[in-house]
Amino acid sequence: MENFLLQLKALSSAEDFLHFFGVPFDQSVVNVSRLHILKRFFQYIRQENLGAEANEVQMFTAYRGLLTRAYADFVTSTPAKEKVFKVFQDIDGKQHVSLDNLRASMPMRAVA
Repeated sequence: MENFLLQLKALSSAEDFLHFFGVPFDQSVVNVSRLHILKRFFQYIRQENLGAEANEVQMFTAYRGLLTRAYADFVTSTPAKEKVFKVFQDIDGKQHVSLDNLRASMPMRAVA
C-alpha cells in the first residue's frame, strides 16, 4: 500500500493521473477542465472513504473507477454546469458589484 501512495504523491498533472490509471482521454477535454477533473476525483475519493484494509490492487481499481467517473463528468458537461469550484457555485458564477461599491474602491482624485 505504501508503494501505491508514493506513486500517487509523484503525480502532479491531470495527464499524469490519467496515464497512471490508464484512463483514455481527449486532450481537448483535459485542456479545458483539468483542475475540475482532479478536484472532482478527490471529492469522489473522500465520498468513498475507502478503508485501510484495501490492498494496492483494490485501491488502484477503485481510484481508476473514480477518476474515470470524474473525467466522464466533464466529457458530457462543462465546468460551469458541474460547479466544482466555489466561483461557479456563487450566483451561477456571476459576481455582482454595484456602481457605488466600484466608485468607493477607486482612489479619490484631487480637483484642481
